[in-house]
Amino acid sequence: MTAAETAQEQTPTPEPPTTPYKPPRVAKRAPQHADDDTAAQLALIAASRRTPFEKRVWAALCAIPRGRFTTYGLLSAHLGTSPRAVGNALRRNPFAPGVPCHRVVATGGTLGGFKGKWPRSGEGITLDEKRRLLRGEGVRFDGGGRVMGTPWAFQD
Repeated sequence: MTAAETAQEQTPTPEPPTTPYKPPRVAKRAPQHADDDTAAQLALIAASRRTPFEKRVWAALCAIPRGRFTTYGLLSAHLGTSPRAVGNALRRNPFAPGVPCHRVVATGGTLGGFKGKWPRSGEGITLDEKRRLLRGEGVRFDGGGRVMGTPWAFQD
């Protein structure tokens, strides 16, 4: 890790004003998978020395079922914040892909950014990785590269 990355990782992100945190609830028919160790991921998040806001965002990611996706807008609405603030927390996720930031896409179904990088001309190695992770979980894409299906919504 470079000195700049270390400094960025240690620099706390200002927490935007939000409503009090409510733990994420899984949708009524969310599939259970033996390989999902949500409790362990939540423990890693809780023990981290990151901002309370980042922890809230990352904990919410753990509620998104494998093989499903949500949007920056839906996640931000659930947390009572902005899509940009959510995106900033996602790009700082040190626990990926176990804490699945790859399951968050743009509202139009495009992949958006990944690992803090936005695509040039819609492609890039980081987006290829995000696409690969989603496909590996069973998410399908249309001919234009957008995710297919209904975004998963948090049950508030």
